[in-house]
Amino acid sequence: MTGVLTGFAVVGLAVVVGYVIARIDLLGPHARHVLSRLTFFVLSPFLLFTVLARADVATLFSALLPVSMITAGLIIVVSLLVSILLLRRPVGETVIAALSAGQVNSNNIGIPISLYMLGNAAFSAPVILFQLLVLMPLALAVLDAATSGSRSIGRIVTQTAKNPMLVGSALGVLVAVFRVDLPPIVFDPLHLIAGACVPVLLMSYGMSLYGQRVLTEPGRRVDVVVASVLKLVTMPLLAWVVAIWFGLPDEQVFIVVVLAALPTAQNVFNFAQRYGVGEILSRDVVFISTVGCLPVLFAVALLLDPSPG
Repeated sequence: MTGVLTGFAVVGLAVVVGYVIARIDLLGPHARHVLSRLTFFVLSPFLLFTVLARADVATLFSALLPVSMITAGLIIVVSLLVSILLLRRPVGETVIAALSAGQVNSNNIGIPISLYMLGNAAFSAPVILFQLLVLMPLALAVLDAATSGSRSIGRIVTQTAKNPMLVGSALGVLVAVFRVDLPPIVFDPLHLIAGACVPVLLMSYGMSLYGQRVLTEPGRRVDVVVASVLKLVTMPLLAWVVAIWFGLPDEQVFIVVVLAALPTAQNVFNFAQRYGVGEILSRDVVFISTVGCLPVLFAVALLLDPSPG
């Protein structure tokens, strides 16, 4: 249980600092926009490369990967159906809602929770791999097409391929798969820049909370509630069902359910800012799921943790 609290203490401090920065207007009116672009185009690619480049290949492609993929895929499909058929939202908002429901914070919260709660930070790597190399290219391609008005397959593929986060992720996987041993003179400078990503992203999110209240956007409260319930309740339960169906041992069942119970990724909010759609929706779901997943993780640990004590 201490691991859960430690992971959230790390995240919570950075969010509070960002909130204070916004409250005292320390960085001026354009700070959020600047930090968002800095994170998206520079810091995140470095972080993703360093995390994936040092990941164990056996862990990357373990049984955790298909279980996590199936779970996230089903949640996203449910969200898409609700948004398209029942709520009739525009394409951009539909994508952001689906990501809010199905994309977990495998980096900023997943790595600390994996380390302190599961005992190995690498357990979050398969989820990172799926989200960055499968889910994110599809989502960003649709967002780019929806917000730019372009329907050219060539342009969508080109824009997606040039996405710096995807480039960093792909290069990191290649380094891991081919077991390239990067010397410290190469890796350490990359790791230094990567280290700035998590605090800057979390502080940017904290800044967005100043002066805002959850569930205040007219006509979008139901979207926030649906995405939050899918993320906090349905996704962990579905992960448990899929893991049991795959016949995973108790230790791996516990791991996949913990990973599914992680809150919505701050990257979803970052994407919403970047493309100018669903920003308040993603911000609210990130906030609700970040606060709400704490009791969910405690319940998961209480019910499924196979370790003694």
